[in-house]
Amino acid sequence: MSTSHEPATIDLERDRALTIVWDDDVVSRFGLEELRVNCPCAECRGLREQGAEVWPKPTSPQPLRAEGAELVGAWGISLTWNDGHSTGIYAWDVLRAWTEGDG
Repeated sequence: MSTSHEPATIDLERDRALTIVWDDDVVSRFGLEELRVNCPCAECRGLREQGAEVWPKPTSPQPLRAEGAELVGAWGISLTWNDGHSTGIYAWDVLRAWTEGDG
């Protein structure tokens, strides 16, 4: 049985991590690099399937920074990166699954 959890609080440390406290008090912390490398957008998924690097690329700014975050409806969050990438939407259920080791 899968129970869907909603974030109670979301904290983006732009140069470090995304921290989510879920409605059942479980805390998830995702490093920016982990999030960027696992970007769920079609372009990044395609690169990973081909065995190519998603990040960093030779032209990627260092260090990685999240320039901003935007909620996408009630089901996820989209991050804007300092390399200009912003098309990945991280669904809450996927982030929760990563937390529980199912992802």
